[in-house]
Amino acid sequence: MTGSDAAPDGQVADAVKDNWVDTWAPAWSRPYLRLSRADRPIGTWLLLLPCWWGLGVASLMQGRFGWTEAWIALGCAIGAWLMRGAGCTWNDITDRDFDARVARTRSRPIPSGQVTVKQAVIWMVIQSLLAFGILLTFHWNAIWLGIASLALVCIYPFAKRFTWWPQIFLGLAFNWGALLAWTAVTGTLTSPAVLLYLSGIAWTLFYDTIYAHQDTEDDALIGVKSTARLFGADTARWLKWFLVFSVSLMGAGLILALGASVNVLVLVVALGGAWAFGWHLAWQLRLLDIENPERCLALFRSNRNAGLIPVLFLAVAHFL
Repeated sequence: MTGSDAAPDGQVADAVKDNWVDTWAPAWSRPYLRLSRADRPIGTWLLLLPCWWGLGVASLMQGRFGWTEAWIALGCAIGAWLMRGAGCTWNDITDRDFDARVARTRSRPIPSGQVTVKQAVIWMVIQSLLAFGILLTFHWNAIWLGIASLALVCIYPFAKRFTWWPQIFLGLAFNWGALLAWTAVTGTLTSPAVLLYLSGIAWTLFYDTIYAHQDTEDDALIGVKSTARLFGADTARWLKWFLVFSVSLMGAGLILALGASVNVLVLVVALGGAWAFGWHLAWQLRLLDIENPERCLALFRSNRNAGLIPVLFLAVAHFL
């Protein structure tokens, strides 16, 4: 692919229509913001929300939400934006040859010629260093967890080359924030955080399998593996199991964290968030059509709302 193959304005094929990058950002910055997926904010939400799950449950367990917790919430939001951008930049560097051969991705900045690999590497380093600066304001144990997550970020782009389950590697990386934010609040990593983390991994398997159904034909041609290709027509049955695991693990984490430290009403409200989260996933299943890429993309994007549901219930529980 060359720059002439891209859209005249450089827009990426699956970007949100009329997004702020294509509309308002200075022209020189747009290729870099597109590398960071700033024109497709759903990924930042999906990286951030497990952080807020861990933060919300940990602060509820400890019975406080002060300035420290507020900074952790904001720091996680900024860090999620930066690290999602750095991770996507790394993904595009490693996948540039694959992206050039897939209809949905050939308009990305590297295969379309908007950015060189060297420029992309520099941009990735800048984002990572800024995120590291935020991480340094957290508890030392959380800092070490943040550093450890880099191994998963580095491995993920290669997973689809050697396993039919690359979504597991995405889940391991994308939900690490549940462990990190919990540890930033409490100073230690304990089992409720691990259960929230596992819940998030099951959720990632759910939503990213839906997402991957957009590319099954191209993936088959170029030899890229995914759970969408593995499950095929049996996808809905697998997604039901991921739904059950995600909701059950979240509920178990809430009970383990809050059962002995809060009143019954607070626990019921918190569990209500897990229940409502599950209903949103069930709604997605009812609308799923794996032969309709536009429907798959819309359902994938709806997981921002799904992941916000437990956060909102936890916020309400803080006022009880």
